[in-house]
Amino acid sequence: MIVRRFLLWARTAPAEARASGAAALASAYLRSGMSDEDRCEAETALIALIDDPSPLVRRAIAEEMAASPRTPRNLALGLIAEQGDVAALVLAHSPVLSEADLVDAAAVGDVLAQRAIAMRRCLPASVAAALAEVGCEEALVTLASNRTADIPEFSLERMMERCGDDGALREALLERADLPAGLRQAIAARVSDALAQFVSGCGWLTPERSARLARESTERVAVALAAGGQATDAPAIVEVLRETGRLTPGLMLRSLLSGEPALAEAAFVSLSALPRGRVAALLRDRRGAGLRALCRKAGLSQALEPAFVAAILALNTRGFDAGARRPGLDRGLLAEVMLACEAMQGQEADALMALLRRMDSEAAREEARHMANSLADDAALALLVEADPAFLLELASGDLRAAA
Repeated sequence: MIVRRFLLWARTAPAEARASGAAALASAYLRSGMSDEDRCEAETALIALIDDPSPLVRRAIAEEMAASPRTPRNLALGLIAEQGDVAALVLAHSPVLSEADLVDAAAVGDVLAQRAIAMRRCLPASVAAALAEVGCEEALVTLASNRTADIPEFSLERMMERCGDDGALREALLERADLPAGLRQAIAARVSDALAQFVSGCGWLTPERSARLARESTERVAVALAAGGQATDAPAIVEVLRETGRLTPGLMLRSLLSGEPALAEAAFVSLSALPRGRVAALLRDRRGAGLRALCRKAGLSQALEPAFVAAILALNTRGFDAGARRPGLDRGLLAEVMLACEAMQGQEADALMALLRRMDSEAAREEARHMANSLADDAALALLVEADPAFLLELASGDLRAAA
């Protein structure tokens, strides 16, 4: 009887009053001990109120019932059929919606609806895949930023295919811990290209200079990703580089000269089509037997063979899998390779030596920055001790306690 009186009253009540009444009815449905008859009538009334001419009424119902598992499913479906913030409230929070409901809503919903779905906690893979396929840029950024969403690898790739030029999306994807190494490399390459086009377009650098800087930046990222990742990361990165035409001898040489040969090893496997175990054995043979044949099998120019052989032999002297002494190019390895190549003649040899000299200059700058930071730290420590001699005693005591 109470619900019937409410429906009679709602026929003539003003919109704001109807909205308040609808909110009270929704709260009573969810929380009060109604009889079965009253509950059935209340559900009918709430579903009917979805057609109220005022959006205030629908908004009031959505605010009360969006997050409740006791919300009637038909009511939730009616609310998400709306547009704007009413549908977004339910799509973002309702536990009564199925994966199929969410997939369908993603396909037909507006920007607010798609973003609401993308921010749902523990979003299932099927819904994430649907959003990756049809979602707008704003929804894809929201989805990529949702750390609880289960986004399949192919959907991450699809998001980049569709909206990879969007900087916010690239940033959100790069912050995901589950981003595959190959896709991370592809994004890094896209960023480098965008920066190169920007600086050359502004006239700050020549197109050739900006292209070289972008290429070298991409190479540094590739080597670092391959070195710091899992065993499957380097082959995945190599495939991305090969597909995009970025797998160059210079990149392979950089990998070796950085003391992080995982990427170079994966490249040799990919280019030579030899079994992974065979390539691994050839690279770790301290005598260097078969290295020149491996280079030829991989399609490297004969003029580059001395540099690769020298780099691999130098790595084996210290331990091929020992890892880098510190991030970046190793000037010790560079010196040995440059010594092995300095007597070479010809245009390709000149280009190789120019590349090695640029790498040595890069390594020297990095070494200088590291040393300058160390000297500055020493100077700061000296000033602290000079200002407060007791500081040195406290520091020493702390070191002793740590050692104990």
